[in-house]
Amino acid sequence: MAAAEEEPEKEQEQGSRGPTMSASRGNQRAIEASRHCPIWTSESPSTGALVPSKRTSTRLHEDSGWSDFSPGQSSCKSESNKSMDMGNQHPSITRLQEIQKEVKSIEQQVVGFSGLSDDKNYKKLERILTKQLFEIDSVDTEGKGDIQQARKRAAQETERLLKELEQNANHPHRIEIDNIFKEAQALVKEEIAPLCSGDNRLTDEFEEAIQDVILRLTHVKTGGKISLRKARYHTLTKICAVQEIIEDFMKKQPSLPLSEDTHPSVSKINSVMCEVNKARGTLIALLMGVNNSETCKHLSCVLSGLIADLDALDVCGRTEVRNYRKEVVEDINKLLKYLDLEEEADSTYAFDLGQNQSILKIEEILKKMRDVKKELLQAQNPSDLYLGSKTELQGLIGQLDEVDLGKNPCIREARRRAVIEVQTLITYIDLKEALEKRKQGVAEEHPSHKAVWNVLGSLSDIQREVLSFDGNRTDKNYIRLEELLTKQLLTLDAVDPQGEEKSKTARKQAVKLAQNILSYLDLKSDEWEY
Repeated sequence: MAAAEEEPEKEQEQGSRGPTMSASRGNQRAIEASRHCPIWTSESPSTGALVPSKRTSTRLHEDSGWSDFSPGQSSCKSESNKSMDMGNQHPSITRLQEIQKEVKSIEQQVVGFSGLSDDKNYKKLERILTKQLFEIDSVDTEGKGDIQQARKRAAQETERLLKELEQNANHPHRIEIDNIFKEAQALVKEEIAPLCSGDNRLTDEFEEAIQDVILRLTHVKTGGKISLRKARYHTLTKICAVQEIIEDFMKKQPSLPLSEDTHPSVSKINSVMCEVNKARGTLIALLMGVNNSETCKHLSCVLSGLIADLDALDVCGRTEVRNYRKEVVEDINKLLKYLDLEEEADSTYAFDLGQNQSILKIEEILKKMRDVKKELLQAQNPSDLYLGSKTELQGLIGQLDEVDLGKNPCIREARRRAVIEVQTLITYIDLKEALEKRKQGVAEEHPSHKAVWNVLGSLSDIQREVLSFDGNRTDKNYIRLEELLTKQLLTLDAVDPQGEEKSKTARKQAVKLAQNILSYLDLKSDEWEY
């Protein structure tokens, strides 16, 4: 009976204190201590029990282990849970962040990938990204919206990089670069075999064909894409190296070898020189990727061994023999430097010509030219500016001549275009001056000569529009200007000089001017970039 009576008393005591508590002594002590604390500020209307204040409800909940206070205290509980969640991030979110970090670490490799879809590096990057997609897919979201959204974002970013990798490898202009390189490979296969066998003959046609390949590569549009710039730069680097090797070989004077009667060491030097000529052909084949039986590392060892053989020779103070040996050593060193081209191309940002000092100099000159052009075309009395403008423009031509090309065909092309820009403006001023001088009065002239000058007046007006043109070949204005220039050429063709020499010369010059303006219009609209 006593036990039965004590049980209701305990239940009543627990009820008077509000929420259910655990039976641990620590919790009981915490509650007893709290009853003497001013945080118990009011009584429950129904039971008369003290109720904790809002300020300390969260702390009591944590310290005492209470499951709940009352419906009015639910907001305190949610705030506490939120702070706990921030401190203890969900494992799935943590895993997704780790995967995203790994994907981010190879992003620059994907953006700058300049190879094709059958390259080892392409397959490696594709494999890594595909693996990360599987990792993302295996993350358990437990049906939680925030984890689902995080997983979706991670998957989208990885898929974006996979798509960019595929686009870089299969871009039409990347395929164009590869096709041009294959043409160069075919040329090398056909022409370089005799050189590898010790034959010292190379044709002028081969040299011209290589130059044509380089010119076509410089005109491949990259659209500012890093991958295309790198692909074009790497390909140009190899072919330009081949061009330099060929030019150096063909310009070499046949003053060597020396006669073997000169000195006993000459015989050895002559044999080394023959090996160097063979190595030259092998190097060209390696650079163009048409020799699978040789490696750069082995060729480097061979050339280094030849230098060692030459260093071991005793020339006994004979100046002509010493100079002969020195010249052969210099030839070998020139070949050795080309073996580092691929590594240099991958380890530098030389493909980004936007930061090249020569390109920056060209851009600075072009800006000055545009300022002169703008002032000239907008002036109310342009004739007052003709003399000063021509002097300044001729100075800009001199500055362009001083630009360091660095054996880079793209910089050479940029300078060529800049020279055409400046020279076209000078020609425009010259024609304007001639037309104004003609207005002052001319003596009686042949009808055909007068007809040519009428065409020149029309060409001057068209040239002014072409100087201001800023568009591409799909623009209506481009088509209109092209038609106007073609019409003027047809008009000149219809002029009959009737044997009058002055008229013949004038018509010939007018035709050349019209063709130059047409070429300049094409140059301005072909969207070429560095």
